[in-house]
Amino acid sequence: MKVGRICERRAVTISAEEALPTAARMMREQHIGYLVVVGPESSGELPRPIGVLTDRDIVVTVVAKEADPRELTAGDIMNVEPVTVGESDSIESALQLMRRVGVRRVPVVGRAGELAGVLSLDDVIDALAAEIANVAGAIRNERRVEGALRP
Repeated sequence: MKVGRICERRAVTISAEEALPTAARMMREQHIGYLVVVGPESSGELPRPIGVLTDRDIVVTVVAKEADPRELTAGDIMNVEPVTVGESDSIESALQLMRRVGVRRVPVVGRAGELAGVLSLDDVIDALAAEIANVAGAIRNERRVEGALRP
């Protein structure tokens, strides 16, 4: 199965220049803990991920150090040069990468490096659960069919 098949296509993005309180409000309003920071776009160019910002980044980098969030931007504390996966990458290779670098979410990019979505471990678990349900359904159906054919 390919990443592009199961990733969340509606990635929530923010520019590096946005104030940090704006980022926190976006997370609260969208009920998420992860924003993709996108770079400045030229006309006609699709957004490209230049960083990621998590709620944990805000807590560990700003709150725990008692920094003033009003003086910071998303770009000041984002994780730069985020690890990304391609839409056509396999789920297996994406999971291996996520495990190696220790992240729960990664931006998904298209062929030209443009942002195409976000892959989270939740997406993978949902896909695996659907596959397991199909296996269970096949087993149930086999029993039902056999019972009907051989009473």
